[in-house]
Amino acid sequence: MPQTTQQDSGRGLWYGTAAYGIWGIFPLFWPLLEPGAADDILANRMVWSLVAVVLMLVAQRHWSWIRPLLRQPRRLAMLAGAATVISVNWGVYIWAVNNGHVVETSLGYFINPLVTIGFGVLVLKERLRTVQWTAVGIGAAAVAVLTAAYGQLPWVALTLALSFATYGLVKKQVGLSGLESLAAESAFMFPFALGYLVYLEVSGRGTFGHTVAGSYGWGHSALLVVSGVITAIPLLFFGAAAVRVPLTVLGLLQYLAPVFQFLIGVAVFHESMPPARWAGFALVWAALALLTWDALRQVRADRAGAAKEPVRR
Repeated sequence: MPQTTQQDSGRGLWYGTAAYGIWGIFPLFWPLLEPGAADDILANRMVWSLVAVVLMLVAQRHWSWIRPLLRQPRRLAMLAGAATVISVNWGVYIWAVNNGHVVETSLGYFINPLVTIGFGVLVLKERLRTVQWTAVGIGAAAVAVLTAAYGQLPWVALTLALSFATYGLVKKQVGLSGLESLAAESAFMFPFALGYLVYLEVSGRGTFGHTVAGSYGWGHSALLVVSGVITAIPLLFFGAAAVRVPLTVLGLLQYLAPVFQFLIGVAVFHESMPPARWAGFALVWAALALLTWDALRQVRADRAGAAKEPVRR
């Protein structure tokens, strides 16, 4: 049994690495969908995400959760809110990547844990430890430094961080798995996305199903379809990892995505990183290092406390 558990944990680690790794290399994919505009790409992603997730649900014969959900208006309303927020997140992310702001997108996901902690205090009335307050303070200083470095608020990073933290907060209340949640959210987004694709087609701005000599062909349409598939696949990996490894491990793995995004922005797209921006990012990384150290310390303390408790018979 211990060997089986160890093997299962090992698979979970690989699943988690695959999920966050795929999310981390997303900046390499969205430019392939040009000359489609961000709104065109986003609408296609919404439509094909539903198609992909429905096929996965059919393959798994996983439908039992739908009927109980339809009898819960409050959860449906929260899912509609989650769909709206993640649509904003996706749209800003795609626009940013295709307009030379990959490094700033990585910043958004680096500061997301800090924003999530802020939501915990403001919304859930959670109490922070001293180290956590220190990390939040360093994060606020980092935003100030980066605002000076960019000459304006890093709105892409802040929008991504705020929207994804809000999305996480809503999903925590809803209590669905990743695949189930994506299916419900995609169902909410589908009619709007499909209607918008029809509008793009009528106005002559749509690219799906069209070919332009010397610009794009049928491969472009195929990639738009693939955008739905690559949205669903990492969620499957994430779900498989979540049931096999501790949350502390998942919490550490989540930094893979922004690390990859940052490296792609600097090394592949050669985005500018003047000293002031390096200073701002260094502050963010220091805050995250503090959070990670504090979380690991708390886990060790909890385990030690559990080990000292007398066994009840």
